[in-house]
Amino acid sequence: MATMLPPVRPARRFDYGFLLYFMLHALGFIATTLLMTWGILVLFFLAIGGFSLDGMMHQVANLSSRYIVADAARVDQFKLIVGVVHMVVAIALIFFRRHAILPRDPARLEHGA
Repeated sequence: MATMLPPVRPARRFDYGFLLYFMLHALGFIATTLLMTWGILVLFFLAIGGFSLDGMMHQVANLSSRYIVADAARVDQFKLIVGVVHMVVAIALIFFRRHAILPRDPARLEHGA
């Protein structure tokens, strides 16, 4: 009785091209989410300034003058508030953009699937 050897499979090579494609896509997703978050914060200051550049600059000047004279505990509290607001806005943006987290498969797009 002859021994049947399993077919020899070539070793799978790691696809560095797809890894780079995925990393560039992920970096782009993170960068655009960060820019959108900053844009929402600027829109907030624009809104409390009455949607005028002069009003926004007045509000930012008011905030900065109060920040400069604050003691260390108030500055830490302000940094915590800004950090939490930034994270909440970023998480909300990621939730609404969750369809764009994974890159589209270019092979599927070529075949129209």
